[in-house]
Amino acid sequence: MTEPTVGSLRVPGATLRYEVRGRGPLLLLIPGGAGGAAAVEDVADALADAYTVASYDPRGMAGSPLDDPGAEQRVSEHADDALRLLDELSPGAPARVFGASSGAITALHLLATRPDRVERVVAHEPPVAEVLPDAAVHRALVARVRETLRTRGLMPAMGVFAEGLRKEGDTAGPENVTELPPHAAARLERTLADLPYFVGRIVPSFMAYTPDTDRLEGLAGRLVLAGGEESRGELPYRAAAFLADRLGTGLRHFPGGHTGLTTHPAEFGAHLREALGA
Repeated sequence: MTEPTVGSLRVPGATLRYEVRGRGPLLLLIPGGAGGAAAVEDVADALADAYTVASYDPRGMAGSPLDDPGAEQRVSEHADDALRLLDELSPGAPARVFGASSGAITALHLLATRPDRVERVVAHEPPVAEVLPDAAVHRALVARVRETLRTRGLMPAMGVFAEGLRKEGDTAGPENVTELPPHAAARLERTLADLPYFVGRIVPSFMAYTPDTDRLEGLAGRLVLAGGEESRGELPYRAAAFLADRLGTGLRHFPGGHTGLTTHPAEFGAHLREALGA
């Protein structure tokens, strides 16, 4: 594993902790969920021979504290954080960007609003439920998650959320966590610590986000939308596939399911390398 250089960057309302590995053109990895930079470190290592790979803890998670711990979260603010990192690490040239899950939503907004700073985006299963014909069903899901979190606590709320992400007729979780490689299990405690923030403030804000499809359609040549081979029919996959069809990009399939970059890091990294250079 490559030892990263660790830095910090002041942004409005937060201080971002970021990591940099390798050399070459900049590749910014935007993690999703509650994993932070640790969730993408295997893929970052795999690509550090070809890119200067930067990853970070999104605001409010892990090593990136908020000035106001109770602040509401907005996709536009998270995208501005990513932009400020690009300006810090690659001020003279546009960069490649990868985003997973909620991080993929951040990447979509970044591409739509600042295409001058982005050469290519790979967005893996952005859960943009608002593009789907049954968006009202998913708004109701988010409302149930928030109410369950308020009245019954974190783990029951996570159960409601996981159930809502499954494909119809599936009684198992979206991904089999026993597939995690041994060293990834050490990250679990950090992830669990950020789950209340993720479920309470990231999920409601990000799943209410509507991407600017007209703007993205004009930028489709720089966008790769991806889905997991094992997550067909699940909510994030359906949203990514629907958006890909709307934009005419087609959907590229990656190994594993929604968290394939954690459960299948070597294969995922190889697919990402190809998608970034396509």
